[in-house]
Amino acid sequence: MSQRIARPELPLDGILVLDFSQFLAGPVSAMRLADLGARVIKIERPGTGDIGRTLAFAGIASDGDTLSFHIMNRNKESFAADLKNESDKKDVIELIKKADVIIQNFRPGVMERLGFGYEAVKAINPKIIYASATGYGEKGPWKDRPGQDLLAQSITGFPWLNGSKDEPPIPVGIAIADILTSIHIAHGVTALLLRRERTGVGGIVDTSLAESMLDLQFELLSAHAFDEQLRVNRGPRNAAHAFLPAPYGIYPTSDGYLAIAMTPINSLGELIGLESIAAFTNPEDWWSHQEVITQALSKYLATQKTEHWLSILDKADVWCAPVLTLPELVEHEGFAQLEMMQETVRGDDDEIKIKTTRSPMRLDGKTLKNRKGAPRVGEDTEKIRREFLGGK
Repeated sequence: MSQRIARPELPLDGILVLDFSQFLAGPVSAMRLADLGARVIKIERPGTGDIGRTLAFAGIASDGDTLSFHIMNRNKESFAADLKNESDKKDVIELIKKADVIIQNFRPGVMERLGFGYEAVKAINPKIIYASATGYGEKGPWKDRPGQDLLAQSITGFPWLNGSKDEPPIPVGIAIADILTSIHIAHGVTALLLRRERTGVGGIVDTSLAESMLDLQFELLSAHAFDEQLRVNRGPRNAAHAFLPAPYGIYPTSDGYLAIAMTPINSLGELIGLESIAAFTNPEDWWSHQEVITQALSKYLATQKTEHWLSILDKADVWCAPVLTLPELVEHEGFAQLEMMQETVRGDDDEIKIKTTRSPMRLDGKTLKNRKGAPRVGEDTEKIRREFLGGK
């Protein structure tokens, strides 16, 4: 079992982050900074708090907040403030004077109207690192569209990369745009903190759900820029990539599914005893006869169990893997060895316990885990007032 890294050893220990964000991309980026040791104070509206407290993943909630909120806001404190109230705004300004980082993900112009845009904040604290996440950037015809994950996937054409040619566009079934944006924001913040360490200069990092999805498609967009005739032509059923030939795909077995990545078709055919594809020795045929090959593989692999094929393919070092279901995944020894789960607690008596994932990184061979759960709305307001605002 790997060791946990102590907080004073964490690289962002001593960094104060004010998290004004809601829903997913912003809060998760702040959570990533908290995992690295930053102290994160969530600035929330009194009473209702972050709207994400009501955004339920799979309809699951605990202690008045959704599971999504619990897992995205672990290891944070909550300071309740109405940004339209002058007294509360003064309190927030005092916090900004002492902060290192601000994170916000409102639509373009909202923070400016509240008096907390980058220029206003920089005037208060010239060394501040200001992070802004939007749906589609600060300008252009998309800037005022709703910044939501499915919509960002769709407007950037991503669903056309999934599924087969006979299917409609298929989005990814997780909030991939939000998650990637959270990584880019955290990455930008840490880079600017490093620059500030060298130069004393603060700065702003901004990105969007759309830019994150476009970055994810860097191969496709670069290829299209090289050859404007390039189009997305999804392959036949079982194919898993619009731009890779057979056998790249997922195939049924008698008890599940098997993924096969890049491997010579003729060698694969000889290895598993499928003579009809062993004859395809020319790599160009793996493209031109992709449907014939995948159909033959699909029918043949379905005659035996997944483990049967793995015993043959793994021995020959063919790139393949079983397609695990969720129960199979969490029960697998491989999952256990990665130690990806941790338990967070909320309340003085640890009455609310949430099992969730940890940061996927290890530092110095140690995992980044913290037991502090997501805060209730404003639960740290008075403590923070005493510490930063002279107890007023």
